[in-house]
Amino acid sequence: MEKVLIIGANGNIGRILSENLAAHSDYSPVAMIREKSQEEYFESKGISTVIADLEENFEHALQNIDKVIFAAGSGAKTGKDKTDLVDKQGAIKSVDYSIKHGIKKFVMLSSRGAENAEKADETMQHYLLAKKAADEYLKATNLPYAIIRPGSLTDGPFTGKIKVADIFNEKGGISRADVAAVLIHMLDHGIDGKQVFEILEGKVDIPDAIRLFLKTGQSVT
Repeated sequence: MEKVLIIGANGNIGRILSENLAAHSDYSPVAMIREKSQEEYFESKGISTVIADLEENFEHALQNIDKVIFAAGSGAKTGKDKTDLVDKQGAIKSVDYSIKHGIKKFVMLSSRGAENAEKADETMQHYLLAKKAADEYLKATNLPYAIIRPGSLTDGPFTGKIKVADIFNEKGGISRADVAAVLIHMLDHGIDGKQVFEILEGKVDIPDAIRLFLKTGQSVT
């Protein structure tokens, strides 16, 4: 089984990732958490943890790890300084440590709008610029990666169905449960190389939608 470090494990998507990976036949999750008080939740579910802080040196968290999912975020209520520390610098350090430790695949949870962050409205621009900086840093490396950019996140149910495109010209949302499923799917050793795409709720099964998109380069809706 491959060990997968979940950076941002105590977030909403991070917890879903942790539980789903724990039930997966191919993966063993390691939840990266910031505080010891967060251990109980994961250990009660049989999920290994490592205490590390994105804002500090957390290289030790990458020891004996095979793959990484970066699902951390500073949150909507924090200031620009925290966004820079977590969404930008934290992600960049994660990439650097992953290169150093020979990580097989790095899956980045990004955001729709990151590609054209300079054009975003003032309320979202700083956040999207931070996401774009992290994405571009990852793209410039030799790490095998997947950068996933979901639409507006909802607490809706898992559907297992999405639509995929380079960039959508429409508004839309997607449940956190479906986003987590896409992130896990992108860990598959059969999906090699480097991938970047946006996802929204849709009508095509996740594996089929991603396979068709990667094969044709055309939107799958």
